[in-house]
Amino acid sequence: MSNSLHSRAQKVRAQAAIRAWEYRQRNHSKGVWFRLRRVLADAESAFAISNSEIEKLEAEGYKREPVGAEIEPQKVILFVPAARIEEIPGKRRLLVALDADFFAAPCVVLRRFED
Repeated sequence: MSNSLHSRAQKVRAQAAIRAWEYRQRNHSKGVWFRLRRVLADAESAFAISNSEIEKLEAEGYKREPVGAEIEPQKVILFVPAARIEEIPGKRRLLVALDADFFAAPCVVLRRFED
């Protein structure tokens, strides 16, 4: 019985060590992908827009998502309400996915599901 308990305790310690490592990685390079996926998980739709439109949106008070500055090449990612997105000229719809079009666009606006 002692060997059985020892074995179970060893498995629990191993799982705890793995979990601790995963939590620690969220604040390091591996964590960037987790945070970027987390931002995209909140988005219903995505659009590529120009730098001048980003400047207007930031002047209106919309804040950049910090994860955009953590990837290379850096990109500007903003959450904007649907009504405001409709007013942006020249926007190009993107898939809400980590694909080539998303990474090629330097400026992206996202619409949340609840908008």
